[in-house]
Amino acid sequence: MVVNVQELKNKYPLIKDMEQAKAVIWMNEGLMDTKSAMEGLTLSVDDIDDAERRWTRFAPFIEREFPETEEWGGLIESPLKEIGKMKDCLNTQWRAGLEGRLMLKMDSNLAVAGSVKARGGIYEILKHSEDLALEQGMITREDNYEKFALPRFREFFHRHSIHVGSTGNLGLSIGIISAALGYNVTVHMSMDAKQWKKDLLRQKGVHVMEYASDYSEAVKQGRKLAKEDPMSYFVDDENSVNLFLGYSVAAKRLKTQLDGTGVTVDGEHPLFVYIPCGVGGAPGGVAFGLKQVFGDHVYCFFEEPVQAPCMLLGVMTGLHNDICVQDIGLSGQTAADGLAVGRPSKFVGKTIAHMLAGEFTIGDDNLYRFMGALMDEEGIFIEPSSCAAFQGPAKLCSSPEGRKFLKEHGLEGQMAQAVHIAWATGGNLVPQDVRRQYYEKSRKLRAQQDTQ
Repeated sequence: MVVNVQELKNKYPLIKDMEQAKAVIWMNEGLMDTKSAMEGLTLSVDDIDDAERRWTRFAPFIEREFPETEEWGGLIESPLKEIGKMKDCLNTQWRAGLEGRLMLKMDSNLAVAGSVKARGGIYEILKHSEDLALEQGMITREDNYEKFALPRFREFFHRHSIHVGSTGNLGLSIGIISAALGYNVTVHMSMDAKQWKKDLLRQKGVHVMEYASDYSEAVKQGRKLAKEDPMSYFVDDENSVNLFLGYSVAAKRLKTQLDGTGVTVDGEHPLFVYIPCGVGGAPGGVAFGLKQVFGDHVYCFFEEPVQAPCMLLGVMTGLHNDICVQDIGLSGQTAADGLAVGRPSKFVGKTIAHMLAGEFTIGDDNLYRFMGALMDEEGIFIEPSSCAAFQGPAKLCSSPEGRKFLKEHGLEGQMAQAVHIAWATGGNLVPQDVRRQYYEKSRKLRAQQDTQ
């Protein structure tokens, strides 16, 4: 499809700032009440419940293969932590004017893969493995799934292959769980992928293919090779319903955690959630689940790099995957490797188009500044791409666009009782020497910020 950029700029003036790689704020005029937003969708809360039951069936296998999940009973889950010092930092250093409570959903610390991709990526491989085993009569759904660790299961899965295209974290989750089950697994990685992620995958016995191009090309090549082999399965990050549902289960788990800390979510106590976004699968699945659980009382915002705001571009224009960031002159290249995606998922964009409250974009320098601030204030490390999640809390109450949104939705009087959750999407597996490099860069950038 040929995109007429000038026509789009006339219709959506925000593109004029986006094409100059400026940080922008977009509030979704298409946001609907939850009931209306769900009309016509093929997915529902029943699908989330089915995914949760599958996670539970596999818990004995996960606990056996990955002992670090023992405290969660074999479930792959992360802590929810209040970060009051970081909130104070946003208010003093970034003049955020943020009221209420600020929390961090630490999917950066998810067991096995150390990122939010552990939810979707691992779930999709478990679902595929269950389907194969059921088809062969190797299990029933009533069996103890610890069986999947038996040698005969590994021998069976070793006759099958897995392919996935990734900028980093999805590849880690797919590669680690697939190797644990016995598959021959190939991760097709774009130029944006960090070297340490490639190295870690190879240590796990994963075949890594590298491309001197972007995420879309890695996906294209992975899909092509998988199609050539009848024993192969391709994990399609752009269109996968299973990935999406794996992520969506996080919402039910979050509700349990909020209940446990005495947090109420209702008309007088709104919930704001800020999620870094690449192709859209993880934030889309999480947002879909949150809307199912909390309805109109949760407001979901996506955060993207200024050079790769593909979901914003797709949802705002309604073109979805028929437009890419390169069409408006952006490179798609960013330090936020997991968000370095030029073209969004059509499936996700269309699914969440009327659930998404809005988007914030962020420059790479601020990714590092937020990262260093979180380390200094809270002693918590998350990788730079995760730190996109702080752009929303920093700007929602301090920007004209954010204040207008709050006023239009009748939220101004509820902000003191609000809860804000920044969704940390990755970081736990980052090597210590790389963390030091990131922090040193952050320190220098924050010193520059202080002098500006």
